[in-house]
Amino acid sequence: LLTQRPFRSPHHTISPGGMAGGGSPYPRPGEISLAHHGVLFLDELPEFHKDVIEVLRQPMEDGVISVVRSAATETYPSRFLLLCAMNPCKCGWYGHPSGRCRCSPQQVKKYLGKLSGPLLDRIDMHVEVPSVEYEAMRRKEQPESSQQVRSRVNAARQVQQRRYEGTGVTCNAYMTPAMIGQYCRLDAAGEKLMQGAFDRLGLT
Repeated sequence: LLTQRPFRSPHHTISPGGMAGGGSPYPRPGEISLAHHGVLFLDELPEFHKDVIEVLRQPMEDGVISVVRSAATETYPSRFLLLCAMNPCKCGWYGHPSGRCRCSPQQVKKYLGKLSGPLLDRIDMHVEVPSVEYEAMRRKEQPESSQQVRSRVNAARQVQQRRYEGTGVTCNAYMTPAMIGQYCRLDAAGEKLMQGAFDRLGLT
């Protein structure tokens, strides 16, 4: 029995079968299933082969993956938290005030072009992390402890568990389309904001 949520961090040289599952004659679970109810961390995301990255799309949508081989077909669970990290360009210095980046616009576009729109649409939060200057690193402020963060996360999960009690759903991530209409109704101001964002940002 697992006592801790899994944390999987495959190398960018992994094959599509290693990510999705496979093997002969009987298929075995891949990284996305070994990360079930845990974290799948992909460092240097654009360095992964495109077919490996695209393997993630359907399991992220369905929460399961079916692996078909000649001897058997197996369906494995794949509800994981996808966490990715990447540089802004191949050398890692694009946009830095020092001007150290030597990548051409075409090279930057090619590097970022490895990530498809449908995959990026499935990643809910994109955070740009600027480089940290020396003065910021030497500050001595006491950071928030992991226990404090954990208490906030647990409180949020309890709210969700109460909200969906008796439905078989345990958190927002597993809501069905019908539940979105039930629990996420917009007022007039929210509707106006959403319509503006939809038109301005070209949301799909």
